[in-house]
Amino acid sequence: MAEAKASLPRERPSYWLTRFLVLRVLGLVYLAAFASFAWQVLPLLGERGLLPAASWLGRIQASAGSWREGFLLNPSLFWLDVSDGALLGAALLGVALSLPLLFGFANAIQLALLWSLQLSVVKIGQLWYGYGWEIQLVETGFLAIFLCPLASVRAFPASPPPVVVIWLLRWLIFRIMLGAGLIKLRGDPCWLDLTCLFFHYETQPIPNPLSRAFHLLPHPLLQVGVLMNHAAELVAPWFILGPRRVRHAAGAVMLGFQGMLIASGNLSFLNWLTIVPILACFDDSLLRRLLPRALVGRAERAAAAARPSRAQRALALALAALVAVLSVGPVLNLVSEQQVMNTSFDRLGLVNTYGAFGAVGRERDEIVFEGTSDEVPSETAQWRAYEFPCKPGDPQRRPCIVSPFQPRLDWQIWFAAMATPSQYPWTLHFVWKLLQGDRGVLRLLANDPFPEAPPRWVRARFYRYRFADPEDPSGAWWSRELLGDWLPPLSVEDSRLRESLIRLGWLEPGDPGAPARTPR
Repeated sequence: MAEAKASLPRERPSYWLTRFLVLRVLGLVYLAAFASFAWQVLPLLGERGLLPAASWLGRIQASAGSWREGFLLNPSLFWLDVSDGALLGAALLGVALSLPLLFGFANAIQLALLWSLQLSVVKIGQLWYGYGWEIQLVETGFLAIFLCPLASVRAFPASPPPVVVIWLLRWLIFRIMLGAGLIKLRGDPCWLDLTCLFFHYETQPIPNPLSRAFHLLPHPLLQVGVLMNHAAELVAPWFILGPRRVRHAAGAVMLGFQGMLIASGNLSFLNWLTIVPILACFDDSLLRRLLPRALVGRAERAAAAARPSRAQRALALALAALVAVLSVGPVLNLVSEQQVMNTSFDRLGLVNTYGAFGAVGRERDEIVFEGTSDEVPSETAQWRAYEFPCKPGDPQRRPCIVSPFQPRLDWQIWFAAMATPSQYPWTLHFVWKLLQGDRGVLRLLANDPFPEAPPRWVRARFYRYRFADPEDPSGAWWSRELLGDWLPPLSVEDSRLRESLIRLGWLEPGDPGAPARTPR
């Protein structure tokens, strides 16, 4: 009897529930990405934005010689129209296509449109969209196109999920995790001496309310946390290739690691997006024990009535061949001592290399923008601070919870605090917008300290922030130390500011620039 039982053929893994989860989480990420784009696109990239997309495409066209050559170098639908209406319309279309995906309705046409919109945004987004998760969404979204039939809108369509695409998602998570682990070992010695988490939770781009609690954990526990990081990024990915139970265990380790990252900070939609290919590590044999019985029943009925599609299988094999060819560059980068992170090796971003926190800051420096309506910008003037939605400012303000939404202005000012104004010239344009009382830019802030009229002067102060003691009777979340000025007081009459803006193309030579000082 035992011999007969042992000789039974092993059940082939199925992925009906896997596909369902992959597409639902991807729908959440797309929704967060395009809702964020809709809210921020005009102040950042619009005709009057901080870095207008039209000017960016114009420079590419001038360099390439024609818009067609520019399109080949930088493929984006916005070559057809980059007006404010087109930018906002694309954002709203992305939201409209993401919602049915989130609620269980998906097909290849819908996913191809979402992919092309995301690629188009990345290609005009400049530094606002220069993060690794943007191209990671491009690659993940492209693979997802081939998980679905062409036009069905059912959560469990008649055609089964192509196993080849499931394996390509596993190849993606293998590169994501291993790339992140290797860049840490090569980038900062604190990952080897296990001290990086002594600093990370305090110095990460946008802490959340739990970040201080993580930062104050005993150092031995934080060192264990670094070892867990290495286990999730350097060890677990190799077991994706193993037997079912080993693969499930590896997926669980990586999934738990992403959950911890979500709990300890605001890293945009990066961790939510990384969960998408991690889900490909699990098959229905596990998921049917974890998901609601009604959902499992729908998947089983679809599997019983499945009609495999030869065309879909052929497309999946062609996709695998394409990914194999395009993987050469990313693989060579992984094994290189000069490894770079978050880089595309093809113009469509189909197979990329990833990584995060190759270096960890030891101190948290912040830029605080202040304005005054006084005639003379002295220290005795009445300076009022501009607050950002999530970036630390007022030490009494509790850190926010914003992930998977990303306040992109907050993030870029975090980067600017590690450099000088000459390295981040857009900050001069930002100051000019504050002096103008620009409503678009003010919408990206948490407050308008000058509702009656724009300030006469704006300056940027440079502070060092540290988490305050939770027992501090003032209830402060931060303590801070003034280091000096990052930008001196500037006004619309400042000739140096105006010359810089004219040179950078943000101000016309004849523009008087001074706003009428009347209530808004």
